[in-house]
Amino acid sequence: MSVHLRPEEIEAESFRLIEAEVGPHSWSPEEWQVVRRAIHTSADFEYSRNMFFSAAAVARGIEALRRGLGIVTDTNMALAGINRGKRERFGNSISCFVAEPQVARKAQAEGVTRSILAMRRGAADSANGIFVIGNAPTSLFELLRLVREEGVKPALIVGLPVGFVGAAESKESLLTLEDDHPEIPFITNRGRKGGSNVAAAVINALLIMAGEG
Repeated sequence: MSVHLRPEEIEAESFRLIEAEVGPHSWSPEEWQVVRRAIHTSADFEYSRNMFFSAAAVARGIEALRRGLGIVTDTNMALAGINRGKRERFGNSISCFVAEPQVARKAQAEGVTRSILAMRRGAADSANGIFVIGNAPTSLFELLRLVREEGVKPALIVGLPVGFVGAAESKESLLTLEDDHPEIPFITNRGRKGGSNVAAAVINALLIMAGEG
């Protein structure tokens, strides 16, 4: 590899290598853009097999971004990973409340995780519609509770929490959302893998497609 390759050339070559290694697949062209970027970010080819998109999730996610809906993340890492310039083109605000002192105090008083309280705060603002979860299963479980018990209606859920305690289970619960709330689009994967970097990559892929239309 030449050290003189430009960033866009490195990315193009990375995508070429990913496509060659994955080979034939059943993803739609739009879904593949998301899956390919998840692989590019993580160097993990399992995403070519375990990603899941609810009906029309990519198209509806792009629409939500173009509408300028606010983005809520469960970590500041996910927030930092979402492309600022592309996001600001559509006026999408972005927020993460998990590190706020008042969230920490209230979580301690109530005996729950900060992730739960942070998700409640983000969902309470009607200007927010896109929820990006790449770390805490409790964030995803709480968002699903808000949907099922309190009528919260996200425009898109990206649910990719990572870990050994509750991560796979929270994503399995998200998968059942297609049965009881088919109007809410989501993108997720099966199993323990995930992460803030991959969740941010999914949004970045959608932002790129949103800018191409």
